[in-house]
This record gives sequence, structure tokens and C-alpha cells, in this order.
Amino acid sequence: MSDAPTLVEPAAGGDAPARSRRVAPIIVLVVTLVIAGFFVILVRAKPDSSDTAYSPLIGKPAPAVQAMTLDGKAFDLQHRKGSWVVLNFFNATCGPCVQEHPELVKFAADQKALGGSGAELYSVVWNDLDGGTADFFRTNKVSWPVLIDKDANIAVKFGVAKVPETWIIDPNGYVVRRVISNLTDDELTRYLSIDQAISAGGAANGTPTATS
Repeated sequence: MSDAPTLVEPAAGGDAPARSRRVAPIIVLVVTLVIAGFFVILVRAKPDSSDTAYSPLIGKPAPAVQAMTLDGKAFDLQHRKGSWVVLNFFNATCGPCVQEHPELVKFAADQKALGGSGAELYSVVWNDLDGGTADFFRTNKVSWPVLIDKDANIAVKFGVAKVPETWIIDPNGYVVRRVISNLTDDELTRYLSIDQAISAGGAANGTPTATS
């Protein structure tokens, strides 16, 4: 009987585990680099601080709004036809609202400096269950009217779910824009300028216009 060793042929694919061990680190490295690349893009990307949003009200007459101002005067949105109107929904417990507030102060001053062609800004006190938002405006006096939204009637009519939220209404009383995040003075002025230019073009062509 021969004592020669028996040669055993390696099974087909026997080196697969070895190849897998060599390839696995490469795959992990590629995935890591891709994830890192996305992370760098996200970090370096300049965030968009504003976001216009669709609403079924866009291009349609603004809802009827009657309210009392914080200083006890009557307000009727229908009586503001002929002017550009900006409605800003605000709550003092909302961080972005408070952050936006100084920008609205600048915007109001800029529009007032334009005289009769400037837009009218109105703050709408939103969801003021404890009266804190009304107190905010009593402490932080503003140059524009502040509307008390009793029973959330105004918010419901505009479909406001959270704040800050800003609406632009043209001189014909049509809703032309909705913005669902906090704005800077420059951003709001730019949106208003765009809407005014589009409105002027539509009027020249005899067609209604709206943006969203």
C-alpha cells in the first residue's frame, strides 16, 4: 500500500472567501467616502431660510378678515384694497418668529419710506392662549397694526398650521404668495418686488397673475 500523499483538488470557488476579504474593505471605503462627500456638501451648502409654499388660496381673493387691533381699532382686509398687504402670523413662543421680528421692523421702515407705494404690514397674533404674544407686542412696540386673531378665525381661513408664516396680497385683494418660514428684510423685499413686477406685467397684458 502506497504511503504517497493524496492530492486533493481545491473545490471550485474555494478562493471566494479570500476574495471577499480583500473586496470588503474596498466597499466599506467607497461607502464611507460617499457618505463623507454628502456630509461635506450638506455642511457647506447655504441653507435656504425661506420657503414659498402652494396654497389653494393662491391666485384667489383673500378670505374676508375682520378683526380688532391690539390698540382697539377695527380692521377689515377688504378695506385695504388698493394697497399691497403683507400678513405675518406670529407667536412669541416661536423661536424663528422672534428671530424674524427685527427683520420685519426693518421691512416696515423700508416700506414706510416709500410713501404711498409701500406695502402695509400687519402682524396676526397666532394661538395666543396665555396672552404672551399680545404682551410681547405691548413691550416691543411696532409701527404697524397688530391683529388679534380671536378664536383663530384668521389662521383657519388662511390654513395656517404653524408659524412664522407670511402672506402677500395684491392691491386687487388677491393672494399672490405664501411663505412658511422666517424671512429677512431683504428676502421679503425681494419677494414683494417680484410679485409687484409680475402684477404690473399681468395688468399690462390684461391677465391676472399670481405666484406660489
